[in-house]
Amino acid sequence: MSEHRPGPLLTRPAHAPPPGLLCPAVLDLSGLRRPVGVPRPRALEGPLELYLARVGAVDAGALRHAQELLDAEERARARAFRHARDRDAYVVAHAALRNVLSVLLGMRADALPLVREPCAGCGGPHGRPALRTPGVHFSLSHSGGLVLMALAGAPVGVDVEGLATAQAVLSARSALHVAERDELTLLPAHERPSAFTRAWVRKEAYLKGLGTGLVRDPALDYVGTGPLPVAPAPDWTLRDVLVPAGYAAAVALRSA
Repeated sequence: MSEHRPGPLLTRPAHAPPPGLLCPAVLDLSGLRRPVGVPRPRALEGPLELYLARVGAVDAGALRHAQELLDAEERARARAFRHARDRDAYVVAHAALRNVLSVLLGMRADALPLVREPCAGCGGPHGRPALRTPGVHFSLSHSGGLVLMALAGAPVGVDVEGLATAQAVLSARSALHVAERDELTLLPAHERPSAFTRAWVRKEAYLKGLGTGLVRDPALDYVGTGPLPVAPAPDWTLRDVLVPAGYAAAVALRSA
């Protein structure tokens, strides 16, 4: 049986990340192609794998190939975006996810058994994507020009967001835990957007890991606005992720 090359190329960090931050491997998606064979499966490299990709690094040819990897539902969702930048980010995110999962599972990227879980709010068939294959959990997030994904053997959630504006902080304070609101109040005004965004991505990552998303009130869980996150539950680990300036990101992993 023929083999195609093992997915996108990875760039590993040359130096250790700053204390408290996890550093994702960077995916080179410039060579995305429809696979011509089946890769060999591999084991997860530890309890958690993190990957980062830049939408702007994908040229028009690679973007066309990325679209070919998506299934009919994903293509329909991509067409529904009004702005090309958002559509391209969706395509790159889901193609990158398929490439990484294909190498892990030893399956063609365009033939992965992806399904939609029931919506946590209404029970409809439009919840988060998942695998029929047991034992592998993943989470995907994209914002602006960045795509972040996580693979794990236990429930996991990731989130990446551009830094909030001062107006967004004011309008969304009610989404914070009461202790987090107090922390923001004590900060100088110019530090509040970054502190708020840190807290928000931590909350989103945790709620994605739970499988509820924002159906669960994010104000219920304290994750902190400071440099180090606070785990919202005893059986969860919450860490910030090193991403380019102008963004914040976090990952939440449940104990196996």
